[in-house]
Amino acid sequence: METRKLMTDRLFAYQRDPRQRELAVEVLATGEEAGRPWVRLSDTVLYPEGGGQPADRGHLGEAAVEDVQRSDGGIVHFLAAPVPLGPATLRLDWGRRFDHMQQHTAQHLLSALAADRFGWETTSFHLGEATCDVELGAAALPQERLTELEEAIAAEVRAARPVTTRWVAPEALAGLAVRSRGLPAGHTGDVRLVEIAGLDLNTCGGTHLDSTAEIECVKLLGSEPMRGGSRLYWVAGGRVRARLAAHEARAEALRKTLEAGDDELAAVAAAKLAQLHESERGRRRLLERLADAEAAGVLAAAPERGVVEAHFDDADGAFLQRVASAYSAAPGSGVALLTAASGGGALFALAAQAGAAVDLKALGARIAAALGGRGGGSGRIFQGKAGSLDGRAAALDELRSAVGG
Repeated sequence: METRKLMTDRLFAYQRDPRQRELAVEVLATGEEAGRPWVRLSDTVLYPEGGGQPADRGHLGEAAVEDVQRSDGGIVHFLAAPVPLGPATLRLDWGRRFDHMQQHTAQHLLSALAADRFGWETTSFHLGEATCDVELGAAALPQERLTELEEAIAAEVRAARPVTTRWVAPEALAGLAVRSRGLPAGHTGDVRLVEIAGLDLNTCGGTHLDSTAEIECVKLLGSEPMRGGSRLYWVAGGRVRARLAAHEARAEALRKTLEAGDDELAAVAAAKLAQLHESERGRRRLLERLADAEAAGVLAAAPERGVVEAHFDDADGAFLQRVASAYSAAPGSGVALLTAASGGGALFALAAQAGAAVDLKALGARIAAALGGRGGGSGRIFQGKAGSLDGRAAALDELRSAVGG
């Protein structure tokens, strides 16, 4: 018993009481790493990153605590601004902490039931900003089994099973039914156990709730194959309510936009999308016919050799390329500079007919430079984006100098 008491005396405040939100501390050391101020404190209510659980946030005096990490057996707090040595008040971001307690306790419950009911052992855990995930030792997670797992979790939440922690000597582990993915590298001394009464006993250093009832609920979101096993995504507690609220807000916006009820949204959206695709196909056909007509106009006005130029408003790269292709395919020895302007910016294309004796790649690079842009091409077309068309006259002069005419 004395060994246990001594172990407890060496615990940090976040380990002694995960619900403590404020603590009077002494700033023992300060420094800077990669431009970030840091401090070492006499004690802390902030959990340092580890075991799949992110670090807590809070304030030391008026300085925000942006990260908390273990270092050489101690804990380092990284701050938004430096603070002096001496006494200070450390305050915990309780909303973030309680969310992490809900997610982490839910993970213990999920992992225990997944292993006991289906033989799916947890190999890793990640508590993310929006969702959480565990990797399970199963190549596939059938939907009907996931539904059973979610129902089993809900039943244990309703059962309000107590969640407790205790410390044991390493040699005592062999006599206990403890689940563990292994102790941290370099761990020495007593081992912390987290127990869900009658259901799970696990090695863990994270922060947890006092009862499964505080989890509120767990929603499984989906799974995917991962390294021979499967990754299962989920959310718990307040995240479920926040996610539902966000879904409801989106659904309300969709109902107004599509003028449809919830049961009709998917069908109406699919019909609108099909109409949009058909309209886009029709628009492209019309643009192709217009491009062909413009190409015919360019060819009709073009000399047999020399330079021809044309500009098109509200045209895109595909339009410009179709005109350029039609020009370059016609017999002759001319070169055309085609430009376009639209909401997407300025474009240009250089098209050479078969009889034109030019190094189109080199010439295209000079034209692109005159237009403050860049491009590339192969065959008899060089196409790209222009910085602006203010240099169009200079580009034409460059072209006429190289080609003549």
